[in-house]
Amino acid sequence: MASLPLRALTLRQLQFFSVLVEEGHFGRAARRLAITQPALSNAIKQMEKLLGAELLTRSTHRLQLTPVGAEVLARTDFLVNTFEVALRDIESTVQRGRAFVRVGVIPSASARVTAAASEFLEAGDREVEIAWRDAPSTVLLAELRSGQLDMAVAAITEPPGGLDCIDLFRDPLVLVVRRDHALAAAGDASWEAIGKERLVLFESGSMPALGNPARAQFEQGAEPYRVSYSETLYALVRSGQALGLMPRLYTSSLRDPELVVLPLLKPRIERRVVLAYLPGPMRNVVAQELIAFLREWLPQPGEAAVRRVAAKGKRSRR
Repeated sequence: MASLPLRALTLRQLQFFSVLVEEGHFGRAARRLAITQPALSNAIKQMEKLLGAELLTRSTHRLQLTPVGAEVLARTDFLVNTFEVALRDIESTVQRGRAFVRVGVIPSASARVTAAASEFLEAGDREVEIAWRDAPSTVLLAELRSGQLDMAVAAITEPPGGLDCIDLFRDPLVLVVRRDHALAAAGDASWEAIGKERLVLFESGSMPALGNPARAQFEQGAEPYRVSYSETLYALVRSGQALGLMPRLYTSSLRDPELVVLPLLKPRIERRVVLAYLPGPMRNVVAQELIAFLREWLPQPGEAAVRRVAAKGKRSRR
């Protein structure tokens, strides 16, 4: 149980602290909050007094979080975001008669997840509003931890700390080549067969962690091109400048007669696609129901069996 001084902290003070850190300046933060600068300064001093620790170091030109301030900010952002989402819940449920759920999804899995959500909405007997957020896995997991999302379908290479996960399926790396390339006739490819060919892959997300070790193992040639979007990757492959290395999910919507998608074997390298959420009580029943529905609906026949993965520090239960 929190000590009595800490119980005197208010949500308003926490909101002030969060905005101040975001703006990095008392004057800008005060204007955004529609209060005076002295009032903001006093609120932060009161927080520091209640906590018994300095949250910020102040200089003429900038504010900097202390180590304690950084820890407090993480929890502050969670409380503030959760409160704002709860207000949205109340507005949706009471004023509009519908539940509100915030779902994050990596772009490559969006077709499968939105299709599953449509099935969920059609099968239900209540009004539900889903807010969608598409972003790289690292962004989604950070927003999930801070209370901005109820759940996220993300790709991981290791268990994400502080979150519960359900393994949905494995997404292997594949090779995208031109139809007239020598590898296309074989029907699949190995890392050794790629040889000294230049690759093009995504510069962010799970690709560096997945692709770089295999490249190093097989001593492949020129440094690969690194791009942000699949359209650019396909263009470089189509022009003959590189072979595309990407997760299979991305190729599900590829309809290009000039390009061929090949399974990449020896070794087969996969990323885990998981449904992640915060441990503990879920803030609304519909979010719980959607998690249960996605768990059953998203895996496809022949894919890895669904299993719950505990938060970091605990063993997976198979």
